[in-house]
Amino acid sequence: MKISTRSRYGMRLMLDLALSYGNGPVFLKDIARQQDISEKYLSQIIIPLKSRGLVNSFRGAHGGYVLARHPSQITVQEIMEVLEGEMCFVKCVRDPSVCKRVSLCVTRQVWGILGDAVSRTLESMNLEDLVSMHREKAKAVAMYNI
Repeated sequence: MKISTRSRYGMRLMLDLALSYGNGPVFLKDIARQQDISEKYLSQIIIPLKSRGLVNSFRGAHGGYVLARHPSQITVQEIMEVLEGEMCFVKCVRDPSVCKRVSLCVTRQVWGILGDAVSRTLESMNLEDLVSMHREKAKAVAMYNI
């Protein structure tokens, strides 16, 4: 299993917005520079995040992007589902009608258990958690560089 670049960059984009939460809109070009990601690529990633109500945009000189909800109210699962689609490893787990071996297949159970574990993990983490982790890492790096 691989997580796409789109999702990895999207998570970094959302983390950057969470770090700026409450400080007004952030320009995409500033996020691109901060995260070392192409602004053009981020402009494609932000579209589904905005259309699914995770991000709001504002036009004008003081415009930019902000989270639509408090960071504690946006789970990693929500972001991943917007960017990756349904988090299901094998289609037959969600739709048994796609396979005639469903009643005999032991591996289907494995994929279901794995999917449930991944889903629980992603659902248990929100952007506020990521902000806390980021700040702890930044503190540790600052201590190490002194």
